[in-house]
Amino acid sequence: MNSEELWNKFKKEKGLSEEVNYIESFHFELTEYWANALLDMVLEGTKKATSSSVCAYEKEGERIPQKGDYSIVTDWDGNARCVIQTTNVRIMPFQDITYEICKLEGEDDTLESWQKGHIKFFQLEGKELGYEFTEQMPVIFEEFEVVYRG
Repeated sequence: MNSEELWNKFKKEKGLSEEVNYIESFHFELTEYWANALLDMVLEGTKKATSSSVCAYEKEGERIPQKGDYSIVTDWDGNARCVIQTTNVRIMPFQDITYEICKLEGEDDTLESWQKGHIKFFQLEGKELGYEFTEQMPVIFEEFEVVYRG
């Protein structure tokens, strides 16, 4: 199912007006393995948050997520799998993210492990988009809930 089909089905079943729309359709991560693994974690309820670089949003000309936003999460191949709704957004320097915050992502057992994986991700993404990772770099920490499954 593509994103539009899933979205229209969701809106019809939930009785949402035509004016309501989703902000983006996306898959997690930069590789097929991780995109699909993180999607599975979302569907299982293990992953309830994600973090992004403010620099990436600026470079791509996208708006910062806001509480109440809807997004569609796909697998690596673009098949729409669920609708999520943003429940909280925090913007803070990378160095200020604590384990209490990052554990909501459901990916790591320690703050150090989370930092290591995300430094690598932000360095790769930065190389691709033209920004440089620093410990002071602002990060968007977005909490969400699954509101519909495809």
